[in-house]
Amino acid sequence: MGYKPRMSEKDIEIRKQWHDSVYRRIEDQKTIRRQYLGRKIVVPKEVFPPAWMSKLLGKTILDEVKESDRVLDMGTGSGINAILAASNSSNVVAVDVNTYCLDAGTRNAEKNGVGSKIEFRESDLFNNVNGAFDLIIFDPLFRWFAPRDIRGVAVADENFRTVTAFFNEVRNYLKPGGRILIFYGDSGDNN
Repeated sequence: MGYKPRMSEKDIEIRKQWHDSVYRRIEDQKTIRRQYLGRKIVVPKEVFPPAWMSKLLGKTILDEVKESDRVLDMGTGSGINAILAASNSSNVVAVDVNTYCLDAGTRNAEKNGVGSKIEFRESDLFNNVNGAFDLIIFDPLFRWFAPRDIRGVAVADENFRTVTAFFNEVRNYLKPGGRILIFYGDSGDNN
């Protein structure tokens, strides 16, 4: 049985329409070049671009990451959060299931002078992650819908399977006293 949001059918329909409108806007998206908290990033069409409100997480990363931290950026996307973390730490692992994200992240890290500080890996959550981390960054998927395509994996998580698995597994990858930074969009399906 699938996830059933605790909201009215009208509210569910509003969220589905919003989700569809976002997809229509980015369907023909070409490569995006963007300034993001003083860094230059390029986001190819196969990668979901960072939302403007994600800068709240980015600013927190800049404040939170310590030089001694081993950092994991879960679902790296364009690599921007890993790049921000590498501004302070030289031990960052960035993972994503979308290989286009890994390519974009690698190129963006090199352009921003932190490529040697970040190891990019293909991983579905923790399946290709080793060891424990001082800080894990996660900007999770916030829709219960099934993703439409590889780009949609960044925002759609059928029945919240990925988010649930993350919370079930994350403690196994945190050092004692380890921290998690999570940014969960308020336009999601919070109950």
